[in-house]
Amino acid sequence: MHRTVRRAVIIGNGFAGAENQCFGLVRALGLSHRLSLYRVHRPKNGINKWLNFLPVSTHKRLDRLKSQIFDPQSIISSHGKKSVARTDDILGNKCLMILMFIDQSEILEADADLIATNAIETFEKNGPLLVVASGRDTISVATSIKRLAPDHVFTIQIQHPRSNLNRFDLIITPHHDYYPLTPEGKKHIPWFLHGLITPNQGKNVMLTLGALHQVDSAALQHAASTFHDELALLSKPLLVVNIGGPIRHCRYGGDLARELTTSLMNVLPSCGSVRISFSRRTPHQVSEMLVKEFCNHPKVYIWDGKDRNPHMGHLALADAFLITADSVSMISEACTTGKPVYVIGTERCTWKFSYFHKCLQERGMVRPFTGKENITETWIYPPLRDTSKAAEHVIKALAERGWKLHP
Repeated sequence: MHRTVRRAVIIGNGFAGAENQCFGLVRALGLSHRLSLYRVHRPKNGINKWLNFLPVSTHKRLDRLKSQIFDPQSIISSHGKKSVARTDDILGNKCLMILMFIDQSEILEADADLIATNAIETFEKNGPLLVVASGRDTISVATSIKRLAPDHVFTIQIQHPRSNLNRFDLIITPHHDYYPLTPEGKKHIPWFLHGLITPNQGKNVMLTLGALHQVDSAALQHAASTFHDELALLSKPLLVVNIGGPIRHCRYGGDLARELTTSLMNVLPSCGSVRISFSRRTPHQVSEMLVKEFCNHPKVYIWDGKDRNPHMGHLALADAFLITADSVSMISEACTTGKPVYVIGTERCTWKFSYFHKCLQERGMVRPFTGKENITETWIYPPLRDTSKAAEHVIKALAERGWKLHP
């Protein structure tokens, strides 16, 4: 019993993209029914918004010091504070079944001491604790848990922690996080900074092509049934357009919206139906331009964000996808379906995001969207299986430690 992993803890950072990767791995391991979710919260008020470059642990110590000096009562009133998390905050407003297994609507602040102590005290009864974390702000908590209970936990950090890789039992990170060490990447960075930006790959590092997620065959089958009446009878081929929002290394605005509008209008004759969805990051000028152009078009439906999110239904029942280049998560999910995936805006991406798109194109998974496509045409590629492969790697790593997984 004490060598069997039967439970998991997720250390989240409040960002849907990062937390969804943790949920996806736990789901693939079959531990959704024995899952606890904690969050690390970075102070954001006042001067705190200018301190994002600091580790969250240092940030919080400074915030507590400030409170002690200027508002001592806040230390008392905030003790034991819980953070209420809505369903759409946890999973980015996606229709996924894992929420069935989360009993509490109040997500506790991640406390390394408490989590480690619980892992030790319940080890004989419940076995080892699997700790899965993602995002920069979760690193200090995950490493503290490992340090406090090294023989009772197995820690997995998703996304590259950048330094001291041996602090974790396993690191799962996309291949493009190692872009700075490629010949192209090295040209942009002084040689003496290479190790600081992306350390060499250790034995405990697993590389993926894209982001982990919760899209698997079971989820797609469920979504196909759930959204059948809404989507299955639409004219074919059904093209789903997912629009994200600009990020640091993939900037755009009205320029991309105009390009997308023109190109999408050109391919409409080969489409049976088109469904357009925006994310919470989509600039207003982008969504406004597309809504104005297509809101009355008989082939086009634009999700207004008010009814249930059709994202999983789109993945299950679409014939092809058109996605903006900024979203690694949406592109990774679409590539698991084996269906054609067109990407617009790749030329606006720089650094490792440009490398990510290059890798996908070389494997035949995605193609740049030009507006000259015939959507009735298709192509075949091996569906992306990063999440299931990551789960298999975790099981192997546990076995090497003498532990086994029991979903």
